[in-house]
Amino acid sequence: MSLTEHGPVRRQQFHQRLGILHHTHLHRTLMARFPAAFNTRWTRRHWLHASLFVTVGVLLATIVPGFSSQLQPATPLHATLPLSLPPQTVKPPVASQPGHQWEVVQVQPGQTLGGLFSQMGVPARTMHQILEQPGNREPLTRLRPGAELAFALDESRALRGFRFDRSPTQRVELSLAGDKVHEKVLERATTTRVAVTSAEIDHSLYAAGRKAGLSPAAIAVMTDQIFSYDIDFKDVQPGDRFSAVVEETWREGERVGPGRILAATFATGGKTYTGFRFEREGKAEYFTHDGRPLKKSFIRMPIPYARLSSKFGARRHPVLGKMRMHKGVDYAATTGTPIMAAGDARVQFVGQQRGYGNVVILDHGKGHTTLYAHMSRFGKIKRGQHVGQGSVIGYVGSTGLATGPHLHYEFRVNGVHRNPLSVTMPPPEPLKGAELAAFRAQAAPAMARIESMERLMYATASAQKAAPRNKRG
Repeated sequence: MSLTEHGPVRRQQFHQRLGILHHTHLHRTLMARFPAAFNTRWTRRHWLHASLFVTVGVLLATIVPGFSSQLQPATPLHATLPLSLPPQTVKPPVASQPGHQWEVVQVQPGQTLGGLFSQMGVPARTMHQILEQPGNREPLTRLRPGAELAFALDESRALRGFRFDRSPTQRVELSLAGDKVHEKVLERATTTRVAVTSAEIDHSLYAAGRKAGLSPAAIAVMTDQIFSYDIDFKDVQPGDRFSAVVEETWREGERVGPGRILAATFATGGKTYTGFRFEREGKAEYFTHDGRPLKKSFIRMPIPYARLSSKFGARRHPVLGKMRMHKGVDYAATTGTPIMAAGDARVQFVGQQRGYGNVVILDHGKGHTTLYAHMSRFGKIKRGQHVGQGSVIGYVGSTGLATGPHLHYEFRVNGVHRNPLSVTMPPPEPLKGAELAAFRAQAAPAMARIESMERLMYATASAQKAAPRNKRG
């Protein structure tokens, strides 16, 4: 066989040998570039080193993310306290009927019901239709700022539903269809809580009361009902303090209503006055700790913020110019100032009497009567009517023989004139027997609450004030 005949076979063998030689040379070249440990057969020592490197690498991969997290800014510390939350209430549906969308409006200061209906495009005839429903007129005509009214309007903006709160516990929802009004009353769950508050007066009683959480109405009860007979609040000084136990009504996490004051104390002028609420014969009154009414039988000054212009006794009459006995006292005030009944009474006379002009005479029982003269006009009273202490019976004027607007006030005992500024007023009837026992059982826990609160507040305040002195010593 010649080379020509076997040429392809030999060329193939030649290339295979050439490839083997090239591969061997490349392998030696590459292996020469690696460390000696890779160019020789691995021993146990090589495998031990390799496993050690692998273990170190795994550890680094695990630990390094931990270090990186430490480099992040630390989150602030906080604590979560478990709170007892009121049960979740189900809100009324957003629409009373398909296609009727509720629009809620909040009453702003100075707004009237008529203005709100006009703002919503509801005619006055529809408003009067709602007011004619029993029980609606009084709550809707005495709206307070913040109250919410809901209007359900259809596509043509005609009123189909109306919703408002008749009381803290009742929500009224009306459905209107033509001249027919269907009413649905929804009872709203409320809870009652008793809170204790105390404050020291810095600048004003009102500011201290608001800061302590009392409503303006509660502050007025404390000043105008509980302590009005014993404390002249124009003389209250910084450092005086008060405490109160208040019964509050809550609805859906919101406090509603001003809250009734169950008990209160007021410290001023080195003396502490107390008052406790108790119902006697169905009427709520305030009493001292020993069961004596705080409300006196008579108030000495039946007109607020007035100036004493003439005292009781002999004087020269300012109009007649003659010496005459002045059988009462005069209080100068502007025309139209309200005049109050000095005590609970029956109206004995309403009309005109010679030089007295417009006069009201009240019969308080047990031979005690009071007279009020020179009125510009009368209050809403009539003869034989019973009026309560503090009720407005008329307004200051200058009718009759008077040189200017003032109130002439007389106090009589069995027909004899007495000086209203110095006469000994008859004391009110104290609690007795079973009523007194019930009062004491009710007042004791309230007083204990006040004493506990004051020990906590003012003992801490005294310790804080004493701390700087101790440091200086």
